[in-house]
Amino acid sequence: MIILAFPDYLSQAQRLTSRLNAELAEVTIHHFPDSESFVQLPPSLPEHVIVCRSLNQPNDKLIELLLCASTARELGAKRLTLVAPYLSYMRQDFASQPGVAVSQRIIGKMLAGLFDDVLTVDPHLHRIASLDQAIPIKNAISLTAADEIGCFLKQQLDYAVLLGPDSESEQWVSRIARQIGFDYAIAHKERLGDKHVEMTLPANDYANKPVVIVDDMASTGRTLTKAARLLKAAGAGDIYVAVTHPLFCGDAEAHILEAGIKTIWSTDSIDHPTSCIHLDALLGDAVRAIV
Repeated sequence: MIILAFPDYLSQAQRLTSRLNAELAEVTIHHFPDSESFVQLPPSLPEHVIVCRSLNQPNDKLIELLLCASTARELGAKRLTLVAPYLSYMRQDFASQPGVAVSQRIIGKMLAGLFDDVLTVDPHLHRIASLDQAIPIKNAISLTAADEIGCFLKQQLDYAVLLGPDSESEQWVSRIARQIGFDYAIAHKERLGDKHVEMTLPANDYANKPVVIVDDMASTGRTLTKAARLLKAAGAGDIYVAVTHPLFCGDAEAHILEAGIKTIWSTDSIDHPTSCIHLDALLGDAVRAIV
């Protein structure tokens, strides 16, 4: 097999390649003045091709993924595996009003038509139980970075309270807490807009205790900011953030740090200066399990 890496995911793909003792080739990308994408693959490919790219900032990436997968088939690839640690367009999973495009279903069908296997990490799923309901193929595999985050936190801190900012985060927070022996609590959140959230903390003794806010992604940063300010008001000690997907749109990172958060730790699902928790072992094991 060969691993095809897009330039924006090259360093992570190199680590995965080392794990799998595989061959690596970089996909060549060029953007014309009108923003059309030029995509070039190696002229010869083996039967099994693993395409590596996280799908943050997804619109151009999805078109380039379509061009890559279609060309790989033309070059003789019999099996195409997509490793996309961050999977986009999973939020809109139902038509909230007549005429709303259900992007989860549409993009899921597109990926199912291009790839035989799709591996992702902590996808943003709400109303479905498994990833194959969004991507209708047998090997639609949802992994979690909880164990990797837990091991990292145990190396950084002797003890902390883990705080999940909403009920959706409890699945990760409770697992990490059990793994490393930390206490945890789950806040109640109500989202009123892209950058407006209301939140209440659960009853707990936060006074002078270190707290790690754990979430699947940091997008606008307003949820993490709100949680940090409430924790400060409750007398918490040092406050940290651990996230799987560091999207950090616009002023998100600055906004989070201004709220008094000491350090942000994230996985390398997306390249970002806070990306210090590597996922190559998790992804490598998952690839070996399906080969």
